Amino acid sequence: NKLKSNMARISSLVVVVVVAFMATNSVALRPWMNKQDPPEERAKKLLAEMSLDDKLVMTHGPPSGPCCECKTSPLCNYTGNVAPNPRLGIPAIKMNDGPQGFRDNNNPGSTTSWPSSLTVAASFDPKIAGLWGTMMGNEFHGKGANVQLGPGVCFARVPRNGRNFEYISGEDPALGYNMIGPVIQGIQSQGVIANAKHYVMNNQETNRNSVDEVVDERTRFELYYPVFQGAIDAGVGSMMCSYNKINGNWSCENSGTLATDLKERMGFKGFVMSDWGATHSTSINQGLDIEMPGAGHMGVNLAQDIANGNVTKAKLDDTVLRILTPMFAVGLFDNPNNNSRFSNVTSAAHNDACRKISAHAHVLLKNEKNTLPFKKSLMKVLVAGDVITHSGGSGNVVPSRVVTPADGIKSRLSSSATVDYLASSDSKCNADTGCDIAKGYDAVVVLVGTTSHEGADRKNLDLDNNGSTYASKIIAANPNTVVVISTPGAILLPFADSANALITNFMPGQEVGSALADVLFGDVNPSARLPITFPNIENEQNFTQSQWPGLPASNPETATYSEGLFVGYRYYDQHNIKPKFAFGHGLSYTTFDYSNMKVDGMTVTFTLKNTGSVDGTETPQLYLGFPKSAGEPPQVLRAFTKVTLKAGESQTVTFTLTNADFSIWDANTHSLSKVTGSFKFFLGASSRDIRQQTELFM
Repeated sequence: NKLKSNMARISSLVVVVVVAFMATNSVALRPWMNKQDPPEERAKKLLAEMSLDDKLVMTHGPPSGPCCECKTSPLCNYTGNVAPNPRLGIPAIKMNDGPQGFRDNNNPGSTTSWPSSLTVAASFDPKIAGLWGTMMGNEFHGKGANVQLGPGVCFARVPRNGRNFEYISGEDPALGYNMIGPVIQGIQSQGVIANAKHYVMNNQETNRNSVDEVVDERTRFELYYPVFQGAIDAGVGSMMCSYNKINGNWSCENSGTLATDLKERMGFKGFVMSDWGATHSTSINQGLDIEMPGAGHMGVNLAQDIANGNVTKAKLDDTVLRILTPMFAVGLFDNPNNNSRFSNVTSAAHNDACRKISAHAHVLLKNEKNTLPFKKSLMKVLVAGDVITHSGGSGNVVPSRVVTPADGIKSRLSSSATVDYLASSDSKCNADTGCDIAKGYDAVVVLVGTTSHEGADRKNLDLDNNGSTYASKIIAANPNTVVVISTPGAILLPFADSANALITNFMPGQEVGSALADVLFGDVNPSARLPITFPNIENEQNFTQSQWPGLPASNPETATYSEGLFVGYRYYDQHNIKPKFAFGHGLSYTTFDYSNMKVDGMTVTFTLKNTGSVDGTETPQLYLGFPKSAGEPPQVLRAFTKVTLKAGESQTVTFTLTNADFSIWDANTHSLSKVTGSFKFFLGASSRDIRQQTELFM
């Protein structure tokens, strides 16, 4: 036995020595596998061992055969595919849609249909954004992908843009900047490279493949670039250039916006891929790094351009270095991902996370006569309308399950309670015949909404299925009605004045019913805010045909951003128009008092007190008013936070600003320029609910 024991120890020692030798030898043979080196240094070491052909392969998708989502080969399994290099141990790049979760049309229901980007923006909560990014990244990794084609980050310039639901900025660059960082970090913490899209000025779907977005430098840097800067500052590994033109040049071959603005002035170190089919030439000199989904321009043509001297080998090296560095940074070399895209990556934990994210993004627009929260003693509830979880296009994900609002409400009431459901087309309760049946219920929850999709802008801002009339008739029948609005963006609510309670959950995801019930019954005290303005009428910002969708009217080819900085709530403030519901608006089941506001240099402090009878979370917002000479809108959001207080509790809250917050973009020096003069500080619960203000020379 002693001999066996000694032999076992010797065998173990031999194994340890062999493993150590192999590891040392591996690093000696492949010095880029030394984990102690920074990602960029490792990428440089690998680059030094690559042949010209090795490098060229990394700049495009499959040169022939199926490109995407095939079932015949691992080389075309995903939405986008870059071939591996077994000789050098470079893993395949496996990209997959989309910005709100892993889209798998070959295996539907095997992933979670998360709330949309705009929904997450409504939370005004970077922690919720981080949870969302982490959970999505986890599912992408579980499906074997190593690039998530998301998040979508663009600014909501056009209220009817069909993809506003995909974008986390809403209509404010400070909101986008602060929300995007945790999303990027969450995705990439799971061994998946995030992809911020669509860069840039992709603010309409009408003629998106040809329209030229004409916009000045200051407007780009102050409104449309900051969210991309936030992604860069968070270490995003990749970006996607868009279909449209900017100032006359295609986005994916626009040296001004790509090479100069993005890579030079904004300091982006990762790689730029084209949107699918958005490459029009061998555009590596202009700033494009990877053509997707094939190799029509960056394959043989790129090789020929290098041979002819039109593209230098140094430029190709820069591109490959930009691709390899984030691959090392997120661990693609050190932790090979052998998971299959055909795996089912859903779980109870992910359902719970989806529910939490969605609930914390429900905006309580109106709550009169103590309609909410509901009491659990309700005995008879009617849920009327249609359930919406998501909008369409590459951002759509088939849910693994859907918890309906009726089921969510039923789970909160006693077994003897009745919860009935009627679709909007039911003859007993619809927009044409009315809804007298609603009179017999303790409470009614009306579900109205609309959807949108990639490839087209919305025809109008109305609710589907005559939803406004439908809601009005139910409200008339039973005043104890809560109207829940699911929408991909701005929406018209002509019945709002007659409703006692209104909630919007935007595009809530598959846990819609459980999340809604959490809010209706007060388990989650709402603290979300509108990331966009809800208008009173169509085109309340008075866009001309030239501005959107562009000229000529018969086939828009040029959209001019002549409004400059005055878009969204900035337009409403500049023209003194009261919106239906303002940017930043959102109510709670408790009340808060703001007092003792002080400004000391770059620091703003104030006292926040929960003056209500229940615990709750407030979302204070700080806006700055620049000196008139600066040419800025009347007020611009500069900071926000979440503060949770028990009933009766007070807390001192601090906002710390930077020089950039007091600066404007100078197109002459191509840099931020700090403004000197008298600044107004507006502190409030929304852009139109200012509680404290002061003025100070800065």
